[in-house]
Amino acid sequence: MRIFTPFSSDDEIIAIANGFLDRSLPKTSWTHAAHFSTTLWIMRCGKDLDAARDLPHLIRDFNAAKGGANTDTEGYHETITQASVRAARAFLNDNPGEHLHALCNALMGSALGQPGWLLAYWSRPCLFSVAARRTWVDPDIKPLPF
Repeated sequence: MRIFTPFSSDDEIIAIANGFLDRSLPKTSWTHAAHFSTTLWIMRCGKDLDAARDLPHLIRDFNAAKGGANTDTEGYHETITQASVRAARAFLNDNPGEHLHALCNALMGSALGQPGWLLAYWSRPCLFSVAARRTWVDPDIKPLPF
């Protein structure tokens, strides 16, 4: 498991987001932290972008550009993406004045920063089902708190 290195500046977040959008970000840099930092950047700075609407096709396109596949077993995952968007939106609403890098660091230091955070709400079989990968599937353990 990769250890999170805190972001040092908003410029670092901007570079990740721009690299994701123009597909120049290395595949190895598309980490859990990069997903959340890009989502927060889109919410705060991506004027023409809506995270819930646009991240699905952007992630699929990024995966394809990096040689990955978006299938029933790998690549884009709708439930994980939309749950993460909801979590990021709630976190942003609770911390509106933070610098972007400080906000990302705080999010990554929270329970959401743990890659397995979704397993508190979904069982592994439900979350990693084909249905959950293709469409939104409601949590089967307990509702999301946001």
